[in-house]
Amino acid sequence: MTLLFAGRRALAQKSRWISKSITMQRYNMARSASSAADTFEKVGVVGLGLMGHGICQVAATSSVHSSVVAYEAEQTFLDKGRSRIESSLSTMVSKGRMTQDDADAALASIVFTTDIDALQDADFIVEAVIENLDLKRDLYGNLGSLCKPETIFASNTSSLSITEMAYMSGRPEQFLGVHFFNPVQIMKLVEVARTEFTSPEVFEKAYQWVHHIGKVPVKCNDTPGFIVNRLLVPSMAQAMLMCDRNDASVHDIDISMKLGAGHPMGPLHLADYVGLDTCYYILKGWTEKYPDEPSFVVPQCLKEKVDQGDLGRKTGKGFYHWDGDKRGDPV
Repeated sequence: MTLLFAGRRALAQKSRWISKSITMQRYNMARSASSAADTFEKVGVVGLGLMGHGICQVAATSSVHSSVVAYEAEQTFLDKGRSRIESSLSTMVSKGRMTQDDADAALASIVFTTDIDALQDADFIVEAVIENLDLKRDLYGNLGSLCKPETIFASNTSSLSITEMAYMSGRPEQFLGVHFFNPVQIMKLVEVARTEFTSPEVFEKAYQWVHHIGKVPVKCNDTPGFIVNRLLVPSMAQAMLMCDRNDASVHDIDISMKLGAGHPMGPLHLADYVGLDTCYYILKGWTEKYPDEPSFVVPQCLKEKVDQGDLGRKTGKGFYHWDGDKRGDPV
């Protein structure tokens, strides 16, 4: 009787487990279908450079869009972007992160084009062109008159004003920032930035879109550098100011932040890795636009290195000597 009771109890537990499993499967299928239905049907990505090709790939591999339009004005840049996506997908397949069928399906969902008219019926367009406000002004002027009234625009800028670009588009209530991090395929964070004009419904839909493509969104207002760069870039500048004052050596500044603050690399090592020219132009732009902000300053050592062409990792010399991606001793 004890064995029979135990058997019946085990059978009942197994039945409940199967029932719960089926319920969870149905819930996940329904949630997936709901996500696909609630998100944007057709997405456009303008610019297939370092960031844009990654955004395009992530949107395509999410499988929640009927198509992703990848636009570049010149065929050379379009071909280069496509090659980057193909190479990245191939790597993911070789490492077992996705199947060849899924990679083929993702690539097939991307429409590569130099015809800007292909974007006119997109529901959501992410701009990832170079950080040149004049170029963006022309682009958003064209898109504003070309795209259907419902199209939402988003910029991947890391340093320019979302509000200024919103005005350029002619539809400020349907404009926001979606700042991805490099490499896009790996980095999970996306800063979703709103202006005072961004419609709450538009913001929420874009915020949920980031969830749907498998990233982690955070909300912020249109403040210089958003969250990460607003904290990170001034901290690198402070480390450079310590060098200007001879407060401490490059080595000691970096090792202090690694061992004392638990950072994976020191601020000067990171500045070299990012590119000293990138740091310089961000800080220069901020100091010109916000002259009364004390945390925005261009250190003398940074300006000197950029003037000399010593830009860090990319040129082989900055605060450190570099051999490709391998960091050497301090200069």
